[in-house]
Amino acid sequence: MARTGKVIDVLLVEDDPGDVLMTREAFEDNKVANRLAVVSDGASALAYLRKEGEHADARTPDLVLLDLNLPRVDGREVLEAMKNDAELRSIPVVVLTTSEAEEDVVRSYALHANAYVTKPVDFDRFIEVVRQIDEFFVEVVRLPQR
Repeated sequence: MARTGKVIDVLLVEDDPGDVLMTREAFEDNKVANRLAVVSDGASALAYLRKEGEHADARTPDLVLLDLNLPRVDGREVLEAMKNDAELRSIPVVVLTTSEAEEDVVRSYALHANAYVTKPVDFDRFIEVVRQIDEFFVEVVRLPQR
């Protein structure tokens, strides 16, 4: 699929440095020009999204890639806070997690996640999944203007 040249801002909320590195590599391998911001816990994610403290000048993301099992504030709490906030609820959230638990899938969708993706353990497959998420949100989906 040909790239549209559209650039989106992506917030990755991930506490595993290896997964952060693989996500960055997936963006680079796919020649993705999207801006990727990374925070490593749920409290920082909420501060980033609300433009608080050190994140006062943060760009509002067009897409959030959210791990569930985070320190300080759990990913489920981040998702719930986002979807209960009038200014944040329209930001699409893809839960990208190692959890395959059905209750996590059900709860994530009940909290209005836009997608739930279980992280592949295989490096090449992980890269492919992140690339597909990116292509979907850049090439297929129409995102709200920010």
